Amino acid sequence: MKNFEHELSYKTSRSSGSGGQNVNKVETSVTVLWKVEDSAVFTESEKERILLKLKNRINAEGILQTTVSESRTQLQNKKIATDKIQELVNKSLIVPKKRIATKPSRAKVEKRLESKKKLSEKKENRKFRL
Repeated sequence: MKNFEHELSYKTSRSSGSGGQNVNKVETSVTVLWKVEDSAVFTESEKERILLKLKNRINAEGILQTTVSESRTQLQNKKIATDKIQELVNKSLIVPKKRIATKPSRAKVEKRLESKKKLSEKKENRKFRL
């Protein structure tokens, strides 16, 4: 888990939703912006992985952004947004393990065929014969 908090930039705006008059006058909604290409923390291969995994969240300029307006305070929203973007990036860097193809054992194959045979016989016995 790499910390790239110093590379993030923040934008505030007025939040919608509950808060009464406070909503109309205080900018509590926080948008976190991070330019993936300009990062000095990550290697080129890590940047490629981030761009690939988060391509749906990255805009045309290569900026990953997240907007949070969960809390009524700007400071809390800033912390939540920072945590969210760091979690997104850290999850995108996880390399899944390669799946090793395996063959079913002979006993399993025989068991499956035997159960198919039993079911077939059961259904065959249900037929009405004259």
